[in-house]
Amino acid sequence: MDLTRRLTLAAAPLALAACATTQGAGLGAAGRTLTESDFNAWLWRYKEAWETKNATAAGALFTENVIYREQPFEEQMVGRAAVEAYWTRVTAGQRDITFTHHVIMASGGLGVAEWHAAFTAVEGGAAIELDGVFVCHFADLETVSLLKEWWHIKVTPRASAG
Repeated sequence: MDLTRRLTLAAAPLALAACATTQGAGLGAAGRTLTESDFNAWLWRYKEAWETKNATAAGALFTENVIYREQPFEEQMVGRAAVEAYWTRVTAGQRDITFTHHVIMASGGLGVAEWHAAFTAVEGGAAIELDGVFVCHFADLETVSLLKEWWHIKVTPRASAG
């Protein structure tokens, strides 16, 4: 990892911590705030939903009126049904999916994580890798009301038999 990326990732929790105090006030029982363990559990459910291509399980991770931003310059998805439709569409072209993650920070109602996914494209057999970051605003300890993600993609075409 280059120095610029390490510095950016190191600064992210500090910059986002200020936002965390105003997000998700009153999370959980008795005003409990999101912990790293809570966020990690949510990410494990996200992993399971993606790896099994289960759009309903993915939808259950989000509030009914979630705002889901897959890319910063694309139209945001609004609502659980939109998220489920998106997941159904995109995972249909994926097989042999693996997802890993690392929690960067969790505080108040905000979670930030690095993630990596790898899969094979159903059509053409290319190996696809995605490396990204999630910023999740939690409505409660189980569901996200706003997800923003940024990711980069690496595509390795399937070697042709020659």
